[in-house]
Amino acid sequence: MAITKQATTLHGFSAPSAYYRVEELKLDDKSNMSFVLQVYKSQDESTYAFNSYSYSCSYDLNGSNPIAQAYEYVKTLSEFSDATDV
Repeated sequence: MAITKQATTLHGFSAPSAYYRVEELKLDDKSNMSFVLQVYKSQDESTYAFNSYSYSCSYDLNGSNPIAQAYEYVKTLSEFSDATDV
């Protein structure tokens, strides 16, 4: 499970199909979680992340698995509105 979308670094590097993967997910308590969204050049080149974002969001104990909920949260953010599921 991951998402892809175009990414450009502050240094001008552009990855047209950057691969975004949820990692380091932690359930902070029964209703909140935190995770890191790592950014890789592509799905085939996902050894070294070139960027990362940290997020916290609510977690539904009765909902889908935490990783799926993390991706659902990310896709609600405007900067990921054009992301595609992988």
